[in-house]
Amino acid sequence: MNNKKLIIYGEVLYDCFPNGEQVLGGAPFNVAWHLQAFGQSPYFVSRVGRDAEGERILQSMADWGMETAGVQQDDEHPTGRVVISLEQGEPSYEIMADAAYDFIDSTALNSLGCEMLYHGSLGLRNTTARSALERLKQNGAESVFLDVNLRPPWWQRESVMRWINQADWLKLNQHELDQLDGGAGDLHEQALAFKQKHDLTGLIVTMGEQGAFVLSDQPSPLQVIPEASQETVDSVGAGDAFTAVMLLGLNSRWPLKLTLQRAQSFASAIVGKRGATVSSAKFYADFISRWESQGSNAD
Repeated sequence: MNNKKLIIYGEVLYDCFPNGEQVLGGAPFNVAWHLQAFGQSPYFVSRVGRDAEGERILQSMADWGMETAGVQQDDEHPTGRVVISLEQGEPSYEIMADAAYDFIDSTALNSLGCEMLYHGSLGLRNTTARSALERLKQNGAESVFLDVNLRPPWWQRESVMRWINQADWLKLNQHELDQLDGGAGDLHEQALAFKQKHDLTGLIVTMGEQGAFVLSDQPSPLQVIPEASQETVDSVGAGDAFTAVMLLGLNSRWPLKLTLQRAQSFASAIVGKRGATVSSAKFYADFISRWESQGSNAD
């Protein structure tokens, strides 16, 4: 398999649940974790505090086989935290300000290039982190994948639209599409107009329990609906699991329809787990074995 060099840029933090449990999180970190388990060896660029939480993150990455050289350490700012509240299974988030990942240093990235670059929007709330991302883009990337994550008050429409215009692939949910566009027509028509307006190679729109659809160069949307029988523990990280397999499929040159189906299947499995990642290699190996036995047949 001829995989491209993949850089994942953005936040790593601890998701803190109501029962006192702390789980490693942050959308880019979750995506990188999944991709590592799927054999992609992504290069994760972030920043943690020089504190106990930061050391645990670096150790967890090393134990999982992930490259840690791209994770900077900060003497002044703490490792990120998000306090999660669950109401009827749906998460709400209180995101700590001025975390280490807000201050990723661009000078450490001067010679770092890639073929594919993934980033979100939450990790760009600070000018320092935005400058570091711009440095990576200037170094060159064949494809940029933007995963929109609009968490009030940590986003500004003008900035998000600028990143969209710099992206090749864009993923957002239907509510975020409405917030950024508010165009006329049904959801598919709105998404198609948005894709064309911003000259995107591909647009992925997730719809929660109704699944997701993708617009690329095919004449109509490719859509997938999750199985209704899936057990739900919490939905934290479901979108990140979906994104990871979309990136895996793009990087592995799977047919787009097949990639979408596998992304939805993996996301459905993640909602049956507590938190956004799984530390069992067998969990991932079962998917790999199933996919290898299926081959690249999209039907």
